[in-house]
Amino acid sequence: MSDAIKHECGIAMVRLLKPLQYYKDKYGTAFYGLNKMYLLMEKQHNRGQDGAGLASIKFDVNPGIRYISRIRSNKAHPIQDIFSQIDERLNDFTTRFPDKKDDVQWQVNNLPYIGNLFLGHVRYGTFGKNSIESVHPFLRQSNWMHKSLIVAGNFNMTNSLRLFNDLVELGQHPKEMTDTVTVMEKMGHFIDDEVAELYQEIKSEGIGKKEASPLIEQRINIQKILKKSAKNWDGGYAMAGLLGHGDAFVLRDPAGIRPAFYYVDDEVVVVASERPVIQTVFNVAINDVKELERGHALIIKRNGKISIDEIKEQLPKKSCSFERIYFSRGSDADIYTERKNLGKLVFPQILKKINNDIKNTVFSYIPNTAETSFYGMREAAEDFLNLQKTEAILKGQRSLSAEAVTKILAERPRVEKLAVKDAKLRTFIADDSSRDDLVAHVYDVTYGIVKPNDNLVVIDDSIVRGTTLKKSIIKILDRLNPKKIIIVSSAPQIRYPDCYGIDMAKMGDFIAFRAALALLKEVDRYHIVEEVYKSCKQQQDLEDIAVKNAVKEIYNLFTDEQISDKIAEMLKTDDISAEIEVVFQSVENLHKACPNHLGDWYFTGNYPTPGGNRVVNDAFINFYEGKSGRAY
Repeated sequence: MSDAIKHECGIAMVRLLKPLQYYKDKYGTAFYGLNKMYLLMEKQHNRGQDGAGLASIKFDVNPGIRYISRIRSNKAHPIQDIFSQIDERLNDFTTRFPDKKDDVQWQVNNLPYIGNLFLGHVRYGTFGKNSIESVHPFLRQSNWMHKSLIVAGNFNMTNSLRLFNDLVELGQHPKEMTDTVTVMEKMGHFIDDEVAELYQEIKSEGIGKKEASPLIEQRINIQKILKKSAKNWDGGYAMAGLLGHGDAFVLRDPAGIRPAFYYVDDEVVVVASERPVIQTVFNVAINDVKELERGHALIIKRNGKISIDEIKEQLPKKSCSFERIYFSRGSDADIYTERKNLGKLVFPQILKKINNDIKNTVFSYIPNTAETSFYGMREAAEDFLNLQKTEAILKGQRSLSAEAVTKILAERPRVEKLAVKDAKLRTFIADDSSRDDLVAHVYDVTYGIVKPNDNLVVIDDSIVRGTTLKKSIIKILDRLNPKKIIIVSSAPQIRYPDCYGIDMAKMGDFIAFRAALALLKEVDRYHIVEEVYKSCKQQQDLEDIAVKNAVKEIYNLFTDEQISDKIAEMLKTDDISAEIEVVFQSVENLHKACPNHLGDWYFTGNYPTPGGNRVVNDAFINFYEGKSGRAY
């Protein structure tokens, strides 16, 4: 999308099911798991470039040998940074001990990051924080292996304050109020409880402390721990965890908001946030990669037993449609088809704006991520033009010459790549006027293609704030001297904040919201804003389940087209010569294009969990009171 919007995270997990010697013999290296982790993380770098981390666990090592390794980075290229550091350490050992390159057991005892179980994470820094302490995986360490916990996730909780207070009621003193810390400490609390209960049970069987540890590891009930831990969680999450002795899990939220996919064979269990990543890294077919059921956990015991267990009762499936529109990699077979369909389905609205004049219209896209929806739009234009060709040929019947038929058949939509982003250009100057001038030059345009009488149709994934459109894209497109510029969003109007993992938190940021406010002023109904504020305030002390989204009232007086027209008016500045129009995808067509991913709360305000309604109301309160903070 032309506006820079960040996604929270991506996860990757690898559990090797065979002894490390097996991978050495078959693949030539005991670092097979580590190599696969690098690929899984690098192939998901689109999900986070502000920080990356990796943790590994070794099995069957003696006391005194480090069995957990963890490395994190928040440098400019964090994935490359952590693996460069790992390579440097491993190469140092192989240089010093060349005779040990085939001795797997020696490597296990002496080298870091060689292991049987791996958890990786990539993230974008939200909340203005990108300190190393905020980078996953998080580690809760103990001298008891079964109490050591490593956690990483793609998630956001709407009720972090409640979760924090729950820990305080348990007698804890959490060091932070972040949802990551509260989630990890909640799980840690119930792990401690489970271990204590099991120890008393084993002790009653006459078994001593030393002998109890391996029995605790066998009997510890991950499903039970997760059920207790997640009881009050409200949010979207794909949560991954490792216990020091070797149990592992990935838990998905009950509405399926955040994605998680897995693959299992007799050698390995793999989990990632995106399906094609697993397909590529392990060279497996699409049907071999499964989607983790919402509200369920994939649990891998230390002994290799694998199960899918229900943790929370399922809510209606509302997996994030923004994953399909923009964030997930377009190499997924279904996502590719869905994005093309988004371009096709919005085309009838485009036809109206150009008065069916395909001949004098140039079609293009900005940015590159909109390319797939552009293909769909182009196909729809070709289908429309083919109907016109057929009609012209049938109408002419036998009176048409071969030359005339050839001319008719030669007509095709004018599709061009008109704008190219200059990746080297950085807006480094702080004052607004200088920065705006630089932003206006972020894209280069291709001259000589657009004629003065042409319409110029440019498709984008979505329009969030409209800032880049107004300050850069429309200005550079206007240099091409088209008659009309039509900006097309393959997504509907973004009207409400996300609170489950996408960095869209403030009401005032959304150009659709600002357009609705402007329309309220025009029709002398701006008093509705104060009424919505009062309604939001009145609901602040209610339980989440009783809270209603009061902000919907802001939009109720206006049609989608009225808001779109106002957005177009807001995007046109005095120095723009061309007529500006804006077309948004309808919610109905979004659902047609992505029928299995109906999470649409940012467009409709229909939040899939109770906490979402509280968040949107609090976001409106922040807007009304002039506060810049987030509502979650």
